[in-house]
Amino acid sequence: MITITCSNKTFKNIRAVIFDKDGTLEDSRSFLRELAQRRSRLVDAQIPGIGEPLLMAFGVMDATLDPKGLMAVGSRRENEIAMAAYIAETGRSWSESLEIARKAVIEADRHLKRTPETVPLCAGGLEILQQFSAAGLKLGILSSDSTEGVKNFIERHHLSSYFQLAMGVKPNGLMKPDPQLFRDACAALGVEPAETLMVGDSSLDMQMAQEGGAAGAIGICWDGGVLKESDCAIARLLELHII
Repeated sequence: MITITCSNKTFKNIRAVIFDKDGTLEDSRSFLRELAQRRSRLVDAQIPGIGEPLLMAFGVMDATLDPKGLMAVGSRRENEIAMAAYIAETGRSWSESLEIARKAVIEADRHLKRTPETVPLCAGGLEILQQFSAAGLKLGILSSDSTEGVKNFIERHHLSSYFQLAMGVKPNGLMKPDPQLFRDACAALGVEPAETLMVGDSSLDMQMAQEGGAAGAIGICWDGGVLKESDCAIARLLELHII
């Protein structure tokens, strides 16, 4: 059993730590902003005038990405449905709207590829994984991305030796903040929720962990903000310490 501290909080008897991916382990802000812009342009090319409202829905304002916005925390399916809702307001049928959104997402993904250069690890990410792994903690990822996307992240950054769990969401399955997702992740790791910390950058992560019975929900805010829903707020991963 491990004791972990952050800020003025101490979490005892910890056996596992589960991380969110985008915005927590992977610095995807610039990539996601560019992806949202490309998706919006593709739809706007078919339906002029819809691009700007779509960007606002995604949480993209000028050159910034809202870390609490749809693009940052929503699953691929949730993004497609949101896009389709805006498209449907122009008079298209729901099935046509969904198809336009789906094709825009596929086309944008085809042109923008995640690489270690375009989407690097967040500062301190590798170091904290090395420390936690060396201490004997079980480590997992629970993301709103697909499981395939999580596995690709691990492979892309050569992190397979650190993680015992790579878990994403299914298109029609449970979504964050459903606490059953967290409980399922703990079960897959062979630990109890009360022995597990959740580290994430959104209120959905915090709510999911707390309602799922986690030992603690640690919120990371790179811009210096604070996740009020968290049990402990940090500005960088290396603020987590093993004692």
